[in-house]
Amino acid sequence: MKKVFFLLVPICFSLLHSCGEVAATPKGPSAMSLPTVKVEKRSVNNLSKYPASIEGMINSKVRAKVSGYIQEVLIDEGQQVKKGQLLFTLETQSLSQDASAAKARINVAQLEVDKLRPLVAKNIISQVQLETAKANLEQAKSNYQSIAANIGYANIISPVDGVVGAVPYRKGNLVSAQDAVPLTTISSIENVYAFFSMNEKELIKFLRETDGKTQEEKARNLPEVQLLLADGSLYEHSGKIETITGEVNPATGTVKFRATFPNQTGLLRNGSSGTIILPSEMNDVLVVPSLSTYEQQGKKFVYLVEGDTLVPRAVTLLAEVDGISVVEGIEEGQQILAKGLGKVKAGTQIVPELTSFDEIINSFNTVFK
Repeated sequence: MKKVFFLLVPICFSLLHSCGEVAATPKGPSAMSLPTVKVEKRSVNNLSKYPASIEGMINSKVRAKVSGYIQEVLIDEGQQVKKGQLLFTLETQSLSQDASAAKARINVAQLEVDKLRPLVAKNIISQVQLETAKANLEQAKSNYQSIAANIGYANIISPVDGVVGAVPYRKGNLVSAQDAVPLTTISSIENVYAFFSMNEKELIKFLRETDGKTQEEKARNLPEVQLLLADGSLYEHSGKIETITGEVNPATGTVKFRATFPNQTGLLRNGSSGTIILPSEMNDVLVVPSLSTYEQQGKKFVYLVEGDTLVPRAVTLLAEVDGISVVEGIEEGQQILAKGLGKVKAGTQIVPELTSFDEIINSFNTVFK
């Protein structure tokens, strides 16, 4: 029994020592299995969007040429009018009185000329007196014609074919040529202009990447643009960029573009707003799934997979199209975390599961349909 006891004691002691060692060893958390993708190079059809304002190709402000009270408003807002159509009439009573007085002065001046002619012929008075009388007659006629023209200006007509804009003045309002607000605006909207702007950085990129020797040639070589309307629908007709201003606006740092759209149905109105969609082909650019990026302090990041550890890497976002982000700042073939960015942080260890690029893109499209 003594022999058995002495044999068991060292065995138990050894087992207890081993158990203590196992219990003292900490168990770390198991690493998550998360999908990863490799950075690729692809060609992407980018769609750049710019806020736009719509104007009629002819946008004529109608103003009074003479002062007077409005007697009649003969049109209404939104009405289609023709060139020469009467829009407003002004009170002309005082002008008519002035015209009568001017006509009387013409008669007086004419009588003076008629009286002096025979006297000059008989050398009773000099030719100078007759010429002075004739000058007075011409001045009287000129004054009358000026007043008569002003009476004509009291009938305000449309300068162009088009659609009537706002009509802020009504019958009885006193108007004049000095009014800041026009009587109305007549817009020709069979075709319309869409104005939008690019910043200087975008302009430089545009000039470098568009074919053509001159700015005009580059504008002509641009693809047709689309117009997104205020209700979110796409306008049925495409437009064409025609002009680019020759200077950068120092106040805004932008350059203005002008595109033209057909508008036979009259859906687009002067003063409307929309968004220009300008397509551009980006060839052989680095792309990552948009799901694989995150934003921090206004910058875009991805998680590089180095071994089994996640390392943040700042990237520059150049464009984003259909779940694909075009970026700079990483290299083709580098492995990044594809999804699950909200579950990890810098230094997190994972079990990488390499996944196809398109599978991640398709999952993005499913979520955001």
